[in-house]
Amino acid sequence: MSRLLAAARLHLVNPLVMIGIPWLVAGIAFAINLALYALTDAGQQENSITGGISSLYITVLVVFVQAVTQLLPFAMGLSLSRRIFYLGTALVAVAQSLYYGVALALLTAVEGATGGWGVDLAFWGPAGMDVDNFPLQVIVSGGPMLIATFAGVGIGVVMKRWGQLGMWSLIVGLVLLFGGLAVLVTWLEAWGDLGTWLSDRSTATLTAGLPALLALVLAGLSWAGIRRTVP
Repeated sequence: MSRLLAAARLHLVNPLVMIGIPWLVAGIAFAINLALYALTDAGQQENSITGGISSLYITVLVVFVQAVTQLLPFAMGLSLSRRIFYLGTALVAVAQSLYYGVALALLTAVEGATGGWGVDLAFWGPAGMDVDNFPLQVIVSGGPMLIATFAGVGIGVVMKRWGQLGMWSLIVGLVLLFGGLAVLVTWLEAWGDLGTWLSDRSTATLTAGLPALLALVLAGLSWAGIRRTVP
């Protein structure tokens, strides 16, 4: 257990990068959106939404990519096994997802209480991610973060084990996969059915069950890849 916690603490040696950078990027995106909404009537328009919060999720993903590529060699130099490093990283990923979920739920509550910061801006809890239940809001905001963290771990493993060839193969493979799925759904004329199926799912299913399942798949693939990764 002590070695597991030691592996987890490696990620927090430089909190400015692990935690500070994501909030800095998200804060800049928030300031830009706040200025735009204050200077225009965007908040008064029907179905006005902003995807600025995605900057936080994307930055956290990149941080975990760097965490794997930069810290794995250092951890193995300290005689920590790949298994211990991976478990420590997974522990940090789960803890950070919970942390971000709580923080975003608090910001969403303040956003709602202030009328969208006085300009009807729904930044921290955009349409579809704003619920009237604080524990559920934590899950709604934290679920996608869990996917982002483990996706970052997975990409980091690919970069560390297979290098540029692996990354380009991953990108091409994902384009083919999602492009093929789009073609298949279009050929079956099933976009309406897919939309209906998604709309029939509960908020908890879409923001907790599905993200947890996807994160579990990503975690399994990451573990399979890291087992033979060299420093």
